[in-house]
Amino acid sequence: MGCVQSFRKCCDRQKNTNVRIRLPTVCFIWQIAMIILFGIFIRYDFEASPYWLKYKKDNNITSDIENDYYFRYPSFQDVHVMIFVGFGFLMTFLKRYSFGAVGFNFLIAAFGLQWALLMQGWFHSLDYSDGTIKIGIENLINADFCVAGCLIAYGAVLGKVSPVQLMVLTLFGITLYAVEEYIILELIHARDAGGSMVIHTFGAYYGLAISWMLYRPNLDQSSRLQGSVYHSDVFAMIGTLFLWMFWPSFNSAISNHGDAQHRAAINTYLSLASTVVTSVAISSLFQKHGKLDMVHIQNSTLAGGVAVGTAAEFMLMPYGSLIVGFCCGVISTLGYIFLSPFMEKHLKIQDTCGIHNLHAMPGLIGGIVGAITAACATDSSYLIINMFDFNGDFHNMTPARQGGHQAAGMCVALCFGVVGGIIVGCILRLPIWGDPADDNCFDDEVYWEVRDKSLQP
Repeated sequence: MGCVQSFRKCCDRQKNTNVRIRLPTVCFIWQIAMIILFGIFIRYDFEASPYWLKYKKDNNITSDIENDYYFRYPSFQDVHVMIFVGFGFLMTFLKRYSFGAVGFNFLIAAFGLQWALLMQGWFHSLDYSDGTIKIGIENLINADFCVAGCLIAYGAVLGKVSPVQLMVLTLFGITLYAVEEYIILELIHARDAGGSMVIHTFGAYYGLAISWMLYRPNLDQSSRLQGSVYHSDVFAMIGTLFLWMFWPSFNSAISNHGDAQHRAAINTYLSLASTVVTSVAISSLFQKHGKLDMVHIQNSTLAGGVAVGTAAEFMLMPYGSLIVGFCCGVISTLGYIFLSPFMEKHLKIQDTCGIHNLHAMPGLIGGIVGAITAACATDSSYLIINMFDFNGDFHNMTPARQGGHQAAGMCVALCFGVVGGIIVGCILRLPIWGDPADDNCFDDEVYWEVRDKSLQP
């Protein structure tokens, strides 16, 4: 702890927020690097290439319906909307940081999905015969999933970092995500269709660890800008509704066609519905005169979608989904009421969007639910087809062992998030990134042209 404090003090210098050279340099160089790397490595997969037409003719296929594109594209579009609209607008609650919330979300996602296609491709889609990565519609979905982890992390440092820092956060975040995803899914053989572990737990603790490293003891100097106003909360609620409606697609997008995908959508749908009711109940119970807090409605109502992610395609049962949603509505809302102030005061973690309550705790719950559901599975045919078919080698796999694999996957996600976040946080502490001073956070004018001066606080 002493070393960390010393490091923070040596980096506390006068802030220079002029990023006119730094931001264009990073954007141009990194985008040119993407073009070069794509030219070397990225190719269309079989179903996106002209060879698909020859395959159709040779096999007397008269329709393109067998092409994976027609199964996956609706889910891809739903997930895409969540990434660019849902996450972006969810973070517009700050009264003077809507440009930064939506605009930087746009930047992170646009760069991150390119880097994700490469990083995940090297691990999952590399064709060793010619050294290229073959990408199709499922790769695009997985790239959006990868980006989601970085957008979750952004929520913890919203309004306190520069766009250059966000690019660095994304570069390292995507890299860490690809490695931990490969370990969890390919080496440990855990199942995580909706990403409770791989996406939410990793992304949340990655962001929280970075926020801890970037702790600002004098952030109260920007307290006048930390709150919301009526219209900013309405905009944030737009993000909530987009995320809430499309979350069943998010959790079922990469499940096996048929029953597994069907279960994932149903389980997510029910869990989200249950979470809304209990979030409203807890918010009213703990507020003066029973009035609702919009922060709880914007965020805690989504926690059920996070928590049901790992077990979404399992035999969780409809009542089990409702139980998961019920518990998450209670825990997430109480987290906003009691845990967030405690973390900022005693743990020095300034979590702008409350990602610990929306993603971290529900993500851990999702990992636990997934492990218990897998360990308690009894239908052998369901186990073989949907859970334990690892290249046909399932003869030694038992429900108890799979439950252990699920628990191990959760530990890996947690470790990568915390350790990776601390390392990246140390890098972001360097006084070269153009981050705002303590009294200038949460203000669009630092990095954006704001023409309506009447909006100044």
